[in-house]
Amino acid sequence: MNSATEVFQPLRADDPQTVAGYRLAARLGAGGMGRVYLSHTQGGRPVAIKVVRPELAEDPAFRRRFRREVEAARRVRGAYTAELIDADVDATPPWLATVYVPGPSLSEAVARRGPLPVSAVLWLVAGVAEALQVIHGAGIVHRDLKPSNVLLASDGPRVIDFGISLASGTTSPTATGSAIGTPQYMAPEQALAGDTTAATDVFALGQTAAFAALGEPLYGDGPSVSVLFRIVHSEPDLSRLPEPLRPLIARCLAADPEDRATPAEIVAWCRQRLGKDADAGGGPAVWREVTGPELVVPAPVPHPTSVHTRALDPQPQPPLPPPMAWQPPQTTPLTQEEQRRRRRRTALIVTAAVTASAALLTGLAWTVMDAADRAREGSAAAATSPGPASGGKATGSAGAGGAAGAAGSSGSAASTPKASKPPAPVPHPQVRLDQKNSIGIKDPVTREDRTGDIRLDCETNSCELASDATVLVQLYAEPGTGNLDTCGLLTKAATQHTLPLAASAPGTEICVRHPSGDIALLVIQTKPVVRLPDLPGWITADMTVWRAS
Repeated sequence: MNSATEVFQPLRADDPQTVAGYRLAARLGAGGMGRVYLSHTQGGRPVAIKVVRPELAEDPAFRRRFRREVEAARRVRGAYTAELIDADVDATPPWLATVYVPGPSLSEAVARRGPLPVSAVLWLVAGVAEALQVIHGAGIVHRDLKPSNVLLASDGPRVIDFGISLASGTTSPTATGSAIGTPQYMAPEQALAGDTTAATDVFALGQTAAFAALGEPLYGDGPSVSVLFRIVHSEPDLSRLPEPLRPLIARCLAADPEDRATPAEIVAWCRQRLGKDADAGGGPAVWREVTGPELVVPAPVPHPTSVHTRALDPQPQPPLPPPMAWQPPQTTPLTQEEQRRRRRRTALIVTAAVTASAALLTGLAWTVMDAADRAREGSAAAATSPGPASGGKATGSAGAGGAAGAAGSSGSAASTPKASKPPAPVPHPQVRLDQKNSIGIKDPVTREDRTGDIRLDCETNSCELASDATVLVQLYAEPGTGNLDTCGLLTKAATQHTLPLAASAPGTEICVRHPSGDIALLVIQTKPVVRLPDLPGWITADMTVWRAS
């Protein structure tokens, strides 16, 4: 896949719009286990949501295996793994969310550009071996390491879909007695349905490295039975590999698991061959050549705005009672004299009413005109005089009218205030911080000197974030919970300007408050596992900034 339109596919008619509150932005793919979608946390961090197929979700045995997979994945947090963010194994259907890695898989990259150069293969093997250290340290064996399960991010590889076989509660054989894994990348003991250990993953790493260097599986393609036979009974042909890679791959592909290199030995071997590039952190430049331009991840899907309408007739009115029939009054006839007196009295009453009404309307008209003139005079006086006018009764009346008018105007404006809109998040992905540069909350973000708001200071064996005025607070909560409200609350009364990084790991969230009121969230992506005296300290982090209004 070489374009965003191929990676981020629009949702289809049978796709959900949300999963457990995560609004889905695009479809990433589908497989035997289910579908994968792009979504975002509340803080705007991209995540991949994997939703299990409904027919699998109805199988109680599968739910138990899925639960064990999630429990195993929660234990793994490393620089070269896609960290688990959230999951619900009891939902219908079950789902899990991991950090979204914006990059192609190794199989996609090789299909697009061909075999990788030797330096890229060395960086690849070192990163995957470090991921295996974390996975094995959590008591998990991957059992299905292969090129499609290695994603190439801009700063290095990420291993995904780990621990499924172990999480299933099975050993190598399945219920039918066949081996678990992908035939082209199995170890001999795995192909024979024997016991699998951490050394099994090392064999798969050797095959994955050979694929990256050759552009095809080392043991060839074809029927699974033929491939497995070659893995078990023949020596691999390493003559086609670049000479610098042969010793390492031969050590990984030893038939006896006891003879294979450990992940720690592989990392040390690769660093030695990379030489000065390893100390200078040259990996990202190599990856940019392999992965190409970084994809622009679609923005989070906004929440729909509720439209409130008033019902035309919210409460139906009861019908009116029928009118009563009119009955003429029972009166006695009037004499002619009485009729003349009544006509004269009615005429006098009408004449008086008309005269009074005319006088009243005339008075009201003069009153309104006079009040308008006085209001204009009061406004003119207020515009030319710093204080209220003093004077007789008429001036005081005008001042009172002007004050009432002003109060009415300001009161009307105050009664309909405009709701303040929260600031929009401004993302800054993959910000690198080392001992020579710094980060600025205001643009430009990355400074080539140490004049920014946040610096990285390193001692002999540890590093810390430091600032002269910006407040730094680590968020001790489930990953993905950092947002504007949380960071604003945590940093409101905080005063610390340094933050040690010894206990932090990839995925650690750090809240930041700038003296201007800007709020930021730093999410550590990569950092050296061990700080060595002869190596420069550095970290990469995703930074989201909310500008103060």
